[in-house]
Amino acid sequence: MESVSIKIGDVIFDHADYDAEHDVLYLHVGEPEVGAGEDTPEGHVIRYAPGTDRIVGLTMMSPRYILRHEGHVRVSIPEPVEKGADELDPLFAA
Repeated sequence: MESVSIKIGDVIFDHADYDAEHDVLYLHVGEPEVGAGEDTPEGHVIRYAPGTDRIVGLTMMSPRYILRHEGHVRVSIPEPVEKGADELDPLFAA
């Protein structure tokens, strides 16, 4: 797991792990912890600390594919936020 820093909405994710075979990017706030998942309208998954509204992680589905075809990845946490390749490409090395 790679130490990173990317702000999406009001949340700063500081750890990332990219599964290149399946094109899935796992972002974490602090060390990974168990969380209750909630699907976003875009098909990603936000993980909350159990019983709270504190975001502990974000799983981005097909981010490289989306970047290639749309030029940005959109995530609703809770409001929609777009991130371009300049911010996401370094995370794919994680």
